[in-house]
Amino acid sequence: MKNFYPEIQPYEIFFLETGSKHSVYVEVSGNPDGIPVIFLHGGPCSGCKPDHRRFFNPKLYKIVIFDQRGCGRSLPFGEIEHNTTQDLIDDMERIRTRLGITQWLVFGGSWGAALGLLYAQQHAGKVLGLVIRGVFLARQHDMAWFAGNGVNRIYPETWERLAGLAKHTSATELIENWWQSINNTDIDTAYALAQAWNNWNTQVAVGKLFPAESEVSLIAKQVAVQQVRMELHYALQGYFIAENQILLECGLIQHLPTVIIHGQYDLVCPLEAALSLHRALPGSEYMVLPNAGHIAQHDEMIDALVSATDKFATLLKS
Repeated sequence: MKNFYPEIQPYEIFFLETGSKHSVYVEVSGNPDGIPVIFLHGGPCSGCKPDHRRFFNPKLYKIVIFDQRGCGRSLPFGEIEHNTTQDLIDDMERIRTRLGITQWLVFGGSWGAALGLLYAQQHAGKVLGLVIRGVFLARQHDMAWFAGNGVNRIYPETWERLAGLAKHTSATELIENWWQSINNTDIDTAYALAQAWNNWNTQVAVGKLFPAESEVSLIAKQVAVQQVRMELHYALQGYFIAENQILLECGLIQHLPTVIIHGQYDLVCPLEAALSLHRALPGSEYMVLPNAGHIAQHDEMIDALVSATDKFATLLKS
């Protein structure tokens, strides 16, 4: 079974200017003359971690990682103005151009999977291939599963703490209610919602809850609120794409070598999404991991993802 490659440090770090208030954190590691690959993190609200470099052989890959607008180390943190899916796609093109990359491999998981597919559909000529993990297609019924009538039946007690008395309301109305609450209340009330939302995310993705914290600083509360606010911002806008857009436009990327990897026990993004994507891209390699869930840090998932990037390295070098 394959594991992460050894830890490495970036050899280049910069903040990409975007023509707006956003400065996007970008780092490059691995082999400067290697196969370019861009890593797309999930969320939209999280950021990149050092282990994300380790899915790729640093002797063979030029590894590009960036924190999406308002996320991680990008500035200003939590900013949602001029922060849409198209803005993120445009940022990817700015990064590619600045680094002088003609084509690159696109690697994304969860929300990053959706973003990678949308980028490829707009810029297919710039893409060498796709590694897609934990498929999220940003459809209405994907959000309804997560925040409506779906996985709430598996973890009803955690769900009730988030949804409260509105637990039988539609997913769209719930998200609108949460959006109003996180924007129009004092920091302690907003933080309570952020805590409940993050506990729900962790319960569904990992199968456990965050430990309770007795004291939380004002800064920590503000960070948590901003992260959840951004996630709700995207969800409320339908991720800034047309309904079912990703599947409907898969004809634009039929020619691209694509690996789809999904955990059988993924409760964040049920397996139906991965199967639907594979059917829309019948030439793709489709892997269902029998013991994995949503997170990338599972041993079986790490093995599959590292094996996929190793296989692409052999393919793209030949």
